Amino acid sequence: MVSHPATDDGADMKSKADPTDDLKQNSKNPDNTLNFDLKSPEWYLNRELTWLEFNKRVLHEGQDDRNPLLERVFFLAVVGSNLDEFFMKRIGGLKQQVGASVKRLSIDGRLPQEQIDACYEVVREILDQQRALEQKLQKLLAAEKITIRKYHDLTKGDREYIDKYFLNEIYPLLTPQGMDPAHPFPFISNLSINLLVSVRYQDNDHSYLNRIKIPTSSDMPRFVQVDKSNSYILLEDLVANNLELLLPGMEVETCEAFRVTRNAITERHEEQANDLLLMIESALRDRKFAEIVRLEINHDMLDHHKGKLAAELGVDEDEDVFEVDGILGLRDLFQIAAIDRPELHFTNHQPVDNPELLGDDPNIFHTIREQKNIFLQHPYESFDTSVERFLREASLDPKVLAIKMTLYRTAKDSKIIQYLIDAAQNGKQVAVVVELMARFDESANIKWAGFLEEAGIHVTYGVVGLKTHSKLIFVIRKDYEGLRRYTHIGTGNYHAGTARAYVDLGLLTCDPEIGADLTELFNYLTSGYTPMRQYTKLLPSPKLLKKALLNKITREIEHKKNGGEALIQFKTNALEDRDIVEALYDASMAGVHVDLIVRDTCRLRPGIKGLSDNIRVVSLVGRFLEHTRIFYFKNNGAEEYFFGSADLMKRNLESRVEVCVPLESPKHQALLREMLDLQLNNMRNVWEMNSDGSYTQLRSKNKKESFCVHRYLIETAEKRAAAGRRALAKKRSKKKLPSRNNVKKRSKKY
Repeated sequence: MVSHPATDDGADMKSKADPTDDLKQNSKNPDNTLNFDLKSPEWYLNRELTWLEFNKRVLHEGQDDRNPLLERVFFLAVVGSNLDEFFMKRIGGLKQQVGASVKRLSIDGRLPQEQIDACYEVVREILDQQRALEQKLQKLLAAEKITIRKYHDLTKGDREYIDKYFLNEIYPLLTPQGMDPAHPFPFISNLSINLLVSVRYQDNDHSYLNRIKIPTSSDMPRFVQVDKSNSYILLEDLVANNLELLLPGMEVETCEAFRVTRNAITERHEEQANDLLLMIESALRDRKFAEIVRLEINHDMLDHHKGKLAAELGVDEDEDVFEVDGILGLRDLFQIAAIDRPELHFTNHQPVDNPELLGDDPNIFHTIREQKNIFLQHPYESFDTSVERFLREASLDPKVLAIKMTLYRTAKDSKIIQYLIDAAQNGKQVAVVVELMARFDESANIKWAGFLEEAGIHVTYGVVGLKTHSKLIFVIRKDYEGLRRYTHIGTGNYHAGTARAYVDLGLLTCDPEIGADLTELFNYLTSGYTPMRQYTKLLPSPKLLKKALLNKITREIEHKKNGGEALIQFKTNALEDRDIVEALYDASMAGVHVDLIVRDTCRLRPGIKGLSDNIRVVSLVGRFLEHTRIFYFKNNGAEEYFFGSADLMKRNLESRVEVCVPLESPKHQALLREMLDLQLNNMRNVWEMNSDGSYTQLRSKNKKESFCVHRYLIETAEKRAAAGRRALAKKRSKKKLPSRNNVKKRSKKY
């Protein structure tokens, strides 16, 4: 749910010659075919720059007047949030490398400082476009009677109302902190909004500096509503205009806002830790005090105040200080984007029930047993009536003996946690693998782990040295013919909120081979030992997935050479692993057509003659955030479809426990084929990648070709659900089925 106009990567890309210009320098075979040195950095794009290109595409969704107004505000907030994370994770990591004098080149041939310099140029370009969009959207919002006003523009009555609010709700929370020999420079917390206030006594020319932190929380929103209208004022603007209460008797000279971003890369070596939980808690404390990687200031801050802040905070005044002519911390615009004005939002979407889960039998395990496999498509289909229902019924069903699950991220008010606790209290054996090192969710996961342990649940933290990123629920039930294993395998986190905003896939199945594979996998996760384990259908990483993908790419090459049918189609959030990129280049040079749907980071350069002219890379950005990972191989007509939790990144394939599962049912393969074809052929939400790393938005004058993929898939899911309800009604009518109450009674015998 996050797009931008076709632009290149700025001066960074222009400073390097287009790799197609170097083709003449490549040696040739006797048959005049070109040789490419795939170890050469010129054939690879920079990870950070391609991620920034993704944010340009996100920003474009805010610029696109075909989107509803408040949704455009939402996209603007997403870019702000994404850039915060970019500085915390990516710039923070690069700065650590610079500080450690790392001289190792990136795959595309850059030193860490060269990457930072290139990124900053693109970031400043994005910030310029952000500011222009912010101004435009504020005007459009004002036309809809939604305003972000300045304190001095308020009426006398509005000021009296808002000042009273300040006195009662904000003033007690504020703490002015002086800066002098008796008051050292205060600690500035990550992403906080702060005021730097210069004051003096009325009869003295000496200036004194104070820092005031602006309090923000779910109960203290950044945008303060003026009376009962959709009129708002920034909290820091309100504070700045009531300083006489905080600093009585002083004359205010200047009041300037600033914001800092701290490095989030504080992870330690897990292998050297005696207690992983204590290590993570210590790393979180380190993160709080980590070095500052960005200082944002009001564009009109005095130069000597800017210099003082930069010096006190330890940042480079020329490189790391960003002047903002507008709202600091645009991520807070999510509050405005959530205003309840239906006509300014996308048409309301209510996820439908999966038609295969419809029926008179209230027991989901009977339904799965009858269907064998149930394919889920979120957010089009309900998370509550599928995944949450699966775990809820497992926690209550007296025939369920054990539940095992991986937990990477979940919601603050998670039903998933409660169902696991309910299961333990109902006497079931429950084991949960909690990934403590899920970035920015460490604190929440530590808390959930504590709750689960207090309920008597067996909690482990996975395998030393590997993050557990797979999305799995494993249920063992005593059916009428013996033990049967039921599973859910997905691409998304067990998070009810993101399940309504992210495009994800899932599979509910009682396939005995998949069940046997998951038995092996969970034994590996909970024991931590790594003996040779055999898997029949699943492709887990780090052991099998990468090797399997490379082998299957090679197989497609062989099919093509032998005159057979060959086609590779991948859909992933990121394509970063060099070995996979090299293999795809090999496939293209062998004549295999390759379609790649890559949401953000992509190292591969498509469309280079002789190297990648058989490869097409597109990116889909729109209403929902694309989060699925799909791998398709034509296989000379014996088609294979896989989906799972792993992106095509070195860390996912080599340093995480991921799971990829085959989708074997022809009717489910048809649904996946429809999704891939729509995204590859759509002209409304798709951007095509150029060989230099820039993107071109696809447009068509034919309105039928310009429909929204996400809207179409919503309507398709609704049609499937309606057809399922009609079929159920027909079945009931034909068989004159008893009432649901009687069915419930009868089902007990199973």
